[in-house]
Amino acid sequence: MKNIAIFLNTSKEKSQEVSSLMVASLLSRGYQVYSCKETPIIETKTFPRGKLPKNIELILVLGGDGTFLSIARQYATTKIPMLGVNIGNLGFLTEVEVKDLEETIYKIDSGKYKIENRDMVFARVYRDGKVIETTRALNEITIAKGPLARIIQCHTYVDDVFLDTYSGDGVIVSTPTGSTGYSLSAGGPIIAPNVSSMVISPICPHSLHARSVVVSNKSNVKVRLKDLNQEVMLTVDGQQSIKLQGHDTVVIGLSKYVIPVVKIHGKNFFDILRLKLNRGSRN
Repeated sequence: MKNIAIFLNTSKEKSQEVSSLMVASLLSRGYQVYSCKETPIIETKTFPRGKLPKNIELILVLGGDGTFLSIARQYATTKIPMLGVNIGNLGFLTEVEVKDLEETIYKIDSGKYKIENRDMVFARVYRDGKVIETTRALNEITIAKGPLARIIQCHTYVDDVFLDTYSGDGVIVSTPTGSTGYSLSAGGPIIAPNVSSMVISPICPHSLHARSVVVSNKSNVKVRLKDLNQEVMLTVDGQQSIKLQGHDTVVIGLSKYVIPVVKIHGKNFFDILRLKLNRGSRN
């Protein structure tokens, strides 16, 4: 991994300082370092966003989980391993902390890492029997009502078998990676990243029996909307949205693309989980 592309969230505090330190360390070890023209870093070669040089072997993301999700979706088809460095507030995907930068670079240089493939899901929106939108997500697909207080009804099926009608604010279908995100806030379970599954979680359901359901990632989840008298949106990883209409059907399933995530030796999911979930707790 001697050719590295760095993507930087310049809105994060100390982003330029952290990126300069990382680039200096990588260059001193003989790496070729590239950055995006829209967020250039001094002493790197630059490339236009969306046109990653063909020799890139590793993508480094400096920011928070939101930055990582955005870059992951954009470059999923390249199959290039990604590593996130957390310069935000809370990161499950950007698991490397700034204080560990030098040690992380040393471990990359020494081959002390492994690649862990993270599943993505696709979503297809059907209207009048035709596909009008197709997208993919690393964390989750969310179908949720707009700002009005009225509930919506989501008729939900797994492999064409009726599961439930969720009456409430909507429904989330998440990957194991996304189980620590919006799905968790909605009361869903935490799923280890290597468990082949998807989680269906109702949002603020108007029913005491409505609970999250874990299904195989080989299944297809179908959500059909009834008549609508308000705005309903399909949201991708909390970052992109598609406006839905009454009687639209959304089919969600396992994408053919995965995100290869670099895992540094000495770090594991449960250590990171414990650190992140306890960060706001009192001693």
